[in-house]
Amino acid sequence: MRTFKNSSITAQATVLFVAFVSIYLLGVAAALALNKDRPAHFLPEERKIIYEYYHRGSPSKGLPPGLAKKGKLPPGLQKHLDKNGKLPPGLQKRLEPLPRDLEVRLPRLPEYWERVILQEHVILIDRRTQRILDIIENVIGLATGS
Repeated sequence: MRTFKNSSITAQATVLFVAFVSIYLLGVAAALALNKDRPAHFLPEERKIIYEYYHRGSPSKGLPPGLAKKGKLPPGLQKHLDKNGKLPPGLQKRLEPLPRDLEVRLPRLPEYWERVILQEHVILIDRRTQRILDIIENVIGLATGS
């Protein structure tokens, strides 16, 4: 009788364990499917929201710190970006996050992607590899008239 009771408890624990693992794997699979379906570029709705933010925002908001005086990338850095798809480490340090009130309006990204600002550009970057996935060029310069 004692063996039957122990095997019954073991069977219940096994069923419970399998159920938890199945639920976990379904969640992981759903998350991977979400990220897999997400193209590695700005979506049209993201471009629209970002463009409208910088063009219809109230003047009192101002720009994020450090964006008042910005120029174009030096030709050598632009060539490096065009060739390698990555920014050099020194320029990676100058990336700034999007303003929080803009970021919350945009669709969720895979956890390892980030939208950042570099000078007058908004960039979609893969933080695992530092690879540039997409760029919205001159969106901030257009908004400020520079």
